[in-house]
Order: sequence, then structure tokens, then C-alpha cells
Amino acid sequence: MTYCVAIKLNAGLVFLSDSRTNAGLDQISTFRKMIVYEKPGDRFMVLLSAGNLSISQSVREILQIEKLKDHEADEGITIWNARSMFDAARVLGSAIRRVQERDGAALHAAGVDFNVSLIFGGQIQGEGMRLFQVYSAGNFIEATPETPYFQVGESKYGKPVLDRVITTTTPLDEAAKCALVSMDSTLKSNLSVGLPLDMVVYEANQFQTDRVICIDENNPYFKMLHDNWGQKLREVFDSIEDPVWNGGATNVPLMIGSTRSLPLKKISTPQEKLI
Repeated sequence: MTYCVAIKLNAGLVFLSDSRTNAGLDQISTFRKMIVYEKPGDRFMVLLSAGNLSISQSVREILQIEKLKDHEADEGITIWNARSMFDAARVLGSAIRRVQERDGAALHAAGVDFNVSLIFGGQIQGEGMRLFQVYSAGNFIEATPETPYFQVGESKYGKPVLDRVITTTTPLDEAAKCALVSMDSTLKSNLSVGLPLDMVVYEANQFQTDRVICIDENNPYFKMLHDNWGQKLREVFDSIEDPVWNGGATNVPLMIGSTRSLPLKKISTPQEKLI
């Protein structure tokens, strides 16, 4: 299992991934899930992967050389000459299908599903930033202002903070902090996600970035964030009044009737019916 998240903002893009893989409790390994494609001044792209490691590694390898031809006489579109991120995402989809054509039958015969989930985003000169989630069939969806982030892998623990914080107008550094909190929440609750982390922060229209960080257990900022997030959550939790059950004084009673539903029915004899 893994956890990867990517966020598209007006100000730029944030990418974050863990590096843990497992094939059972005694086969825990570290493999990076992120790769950066950069041609300064022309294009900047990042690929995040989750799912079957052998499939995702094959896709990444083929993507380097994959050519997508709409007509036989075409030169072919690659990620290096694509004129839009949409076309680059099409090339990625083609690379996935090529791996499926090559390995799908053998994997199926061995009882292994063709399982890969990818996030692909960046910017190509001449258009704005774009972010896609790409599926095992090679099809994809694009991030929108209403849904400005994608997750793959073990996503449920890190989703609530993203939903509460992230909008397209969120500042880039604040979004990077939010992504790290999302990852920390996942690390806390799921042992199949682990350090080190890879993070890339891209500023719009720069077509390159130096904000490429590997975060391990000794990183001072991540240690501070981990400690403070846990402490502040506890402080907020403690500041909320406990429910009052026995008619004590409170401005926020819990024991009141619902305006929409009847109370839960108790069953006290075998003869009583549920409905």
C-alpha cells in the first residue's frame, strides 16, 4: 500500500508521496512512488504511482519512450513533445495499455489483478497547469476548481483535512503544510504507509522547481508538524464540552428529540417485531 496526494492551486502544484511497499508482514521495502520530468522553460511534469509495483515500474519505463500515433503517418506524441498536458496524459494512458497488453494475460493466469493508480500533473509552455488521475485502463479524469486535489493509495485517513482546508485560492506553502498533515494522519493510522516521503512544490509558470525534498524521520519541520498537530488536536478536543446525560446545565443539550426521526426502538421480548 502507499499514499500519494497532489493538489492543484491557482498559485501552483503540490505533490507528496510515501515510499513504503509490502508483500506481506515480512516483506516491507522502500520504493519511491514519484518521478519528475523537467525541461526548464518548456515543461514540468510529475508522476505519482500506487498499486502493483511491477506494473507501475513498467509503466514509468515505457512512458519515457512511448509514442502515441493518431494516424500511421504521424511523428508520434511523447511526453517530451506533447503540446498539452492532456496529450501527455493520453501518452501515459497508452503506456499503461501497452503494459497491460504485454503482461495482463500472464498476471491474470497467476491470479494477479492488473492494478495501478496514477496521478499525473504539471505544465507545458502555452497552457495553464493541469492535474489528472489515471486509472488501470488508461482512462483519466482532470482536477477542477470544485475538486482541486487527487489521492491514490490509502487515502481515507488524510482526506478530512484536505476537504476542510484546500481550495484553489489556498497559498502554495499552506497547501504544502496541509499535504504534510494529511500524510502524517495517514502514517499515524496505517502501518502500510511509511517514511521517507518525497515532496515537490511547483510555482505556476516557472517550468522548473528547486523545491524537491526527501523527508525522513530526522527532518526537523516534519517532526515539529507531527508533534504540534497531535497536541493541537488534543487541545481542540478537550475544549469541546462533553455530552450531558442527566439534565445538567448546558447550552448544547444532546438528549433532545429529533425533528425528523423517531427514537431508536428497544426490543425487550422475543415476540416484538422490529418494524
